[in-house]
Amino acid sequence: MMIKTMRVLMYYNNRDVRVEEMPVPKIGSGELLVKVMASGICGSDVMEWYRIKKAPRVLGHEITGEIVEVGDDVKNYKKGDRVFVSHHVPCNKCYYCLKGSHTACETLHRTNYDPGGFAEYLRVPQINVESGVYILPDEMSYEEGTFIEPLACVVRGQSLARLRPGQTVLVIGSGISGLIHIALARALGAGRIIASDITDYRLKAAERFGADAVINAKDDVRESLLQLNGNRLADLVIVCAGALSASTTALNCIDSGGAGLFFAVPEPEIKVPVPMNDMWRNEITLMTSYGASPVDLEVAINLLKNKRVVLNDMITHRLTFDEGQSGFQLVAGAKDSIKVILQPHRK
Repeated sequence: MMIKTMRVLMYYNNRDVRVEEMPVPKIGSGELLVKVMASGICGSDVMEWYRIKKAPRVLGHEITGEIVEVGDDVKNYKKGDRVFVSHHVPCNKCYYCLKGSHTACETLHRTNYDPGGFAEYLRVPQINVESGVYILPDEMSYEEGTFIEPLACVVRGQSLARLRPGQTVLVIGSGISGLIHIALARALGAGRIIASDITDYRLKAAERFGADAVINAKDDVRESLLQLNGNRLADLVIVCAGALSASTTALNCIDSGGAGLFFAVPEPEIKVPVPMNDMWRNEITLMTSYGASPVDLEVAINLLKNKRVVLNDMITHRLTFDEGQSGFQLVAGAKDSIKVILQPHRK
């Protein structure tokens, strides 16, 4: 490649995201160089308590792009391939991987691409090339491909929660992750889906993408749920908001024999008070979900390819790198956007 420098979005904090220049990464023999065509801003990218510890850095992990350089020892990919690249990959041989808990693998937590998804180009390390690169189906656009990773995380969560057809599902938090949970639950045959949020914009979005009813979280969510669901609570409650109030509300809305999935959690220093006696008495299961495994990613690709789950209409903003700061503020503000996509090479 003749280009020696590239533009990146450097994250300092949610109010300070700068366009900077850095060298285009050089690849080794088993590596790939990918031209990033689309990169989604994830809600986790604006979790300041989570990100600022390693700032300044180039974030971004929901990317699709085109392979522009191929290392000598790479056999399965070629220049010009359209790909989705997973930033975290498991080792597939440790105790946790072998028992199916891939997202507990230490390798998964350490791996990433260089420098990050908010860059014009990125280097894909050999371990990611071996188990984290997926050819985009011909019918899938670069934009649609940015949903692969977030949908895969939702696939994993609902699989762990054992969502079954006919269940009543309450989704607390109707941002992008909540909306994808709604869309997948609808595709999997959930009987009744109810969503809550504190903003009217997102409540309307929840109805648009598959919720049967919505509840303003400023109201009494438990009482509203009982009224909407024939005086029953929810079989499955999915928490997609990090506020403590979201977690405590969830614990109050799970029906006997039901389950609560904590897809989002409060900041580390915040403790969630669990009414353990009630959980015990009513045989309620509580669980968490983090990230996605290779199998989850493959399921997500097939769901999108076969139009079982259609998410493109969730994109509300397509921005250039020069508009990156406003993109971060849109996502952090959580009021006037759903999915924000950055297009690094669009001026």
